[in-house]
Amino acid sequence: MRIGISVLTHEGQNIWENGLGQNVMFLAQLLQRLPSVTSVVLIDVGDQRSLPPQVENAALGFRRVSTQEATDLVDVVIEMAGALDPQWLRLMRARGKKVVYHCCGQPFVALVEPAVFEKPALFHATERCDDIWLLPKDEPFAPMMRTLYRCPVDIAPFIWHPQFVDQRIAEVSKLVGLDYGYQPRRRDAAGTPAGFRVAVFEPNISVVKTSSIPMLVCDEAFRADPSCLQFLSVLNTLHMTTHPTLLYLANALDVVRQHKTVFLGRHDIVGFMVEKADAVVAHQWQNPQNYSYLDALYGNYPLVHNSPWLHDLSGAGYYYPGFEAAEGGRQLQHAFASHDANLEDYHARSQQVFKAVDPFSDNNLQAYATLLKNLCRGTAFEVMA
Repeated sequence: MRIGISVLTHEGQNIWENGLGQNVMFLAQLLQRLPSVTSVVLIDVGDQRSLPPQVENAALGFRRVSTQEATDLVDVVIEMAGALDPQWLRLMRARGKKVVYHCCGQPFVALVEPAVFEKPALFHATERCDDIWLLPKDEPFAPMMRTLYRCPVDIAPFIWHPQFVDQRIAEVSKLVGLDYGYQPRRRDAAGTPAGFRVAVFEPNISVVKTSSIPMLVCDEAFRADPSCLQFLSVLNTLHMTTHPTLLYLANALDVVRQHKTVFLGRHDIVGFMVEKADAVVAHQWQNPQNYSYLDALYGNYPLVHNSPWLHDLSGAGYYYPGFEAAEGGRQLQHAFASHDANLEDYHARSQQVFKAVDPFSDNNLQAYATLLKNLCRGTAFEVMA
């Protein structure tokens, strides 16, 4: 069977601007390894003639084609990182091809926030696909998607690979001579380690991932023990620094009042952590599977998070439930006191996560093979057992 996955190229594109671009490449490489798949192409619905420079090497072996070119090249269309023309999708389905909408973003906020907050958005036409694939994090929204799109909804494995992190690590090492990865902290005469330089990477463009709770987590820890926090960098906040609500929140925090906080724009995690930080505090709402968490764990950095997925899978990172900022503060203090001594165990727990999300593991390969087999049952290109 021949598969096409949609991508969206645009000027100035960078693989680190979101996780979806990376996800496409991981899925394409996974599918390419399935015996039933004869080819994988990337259907470009953007306006550039090439993929982002960070993925050109990874994309070797993948042909990038236009929608028109894909018409006679694919049997299965996976709409993923770029919205495809509904008329073209109707044509493909009329010709007996199969269409999957692989929804990787949180579908409820994608439906609700544009109307509530008057944000621009794209609404996918209903009855445009034969199946919807959701990631495990979004399984609670399967009934909503099934009703809205009037087709089956299946759960597809969440996959990640360190290839882009490794590529960026090598690049940063060459540029600034610094290595990505947690280093045990210097200690004073009494044996007390230096306080953490904490980074918050939440994008602050949706209620799903914002910096508000991480700021409270850090302030809670700082008020309990000022020595545990040396500095706080809150990234992706420049567009909010004049907003009254953020100003009120920030000015209510001791960690801001004592000039221990800076609000910054966007930075990639590798380039920032090697120079500016040695711990990460995160928060999500109904979005527990996040590439930035894996990037931080890959460097053995202390990750204070509220992802039940990570917690249940292996106990990776330092977990606090829900919106319990006080417990998050205690976890940050715990990391401050114990991380250096427990690096081996911390690393081992992270490795369990990486094994579970490896695109090329037998479990994940088989899961996607099964999804394709079920999708194509009864067609001329049905996956053979």
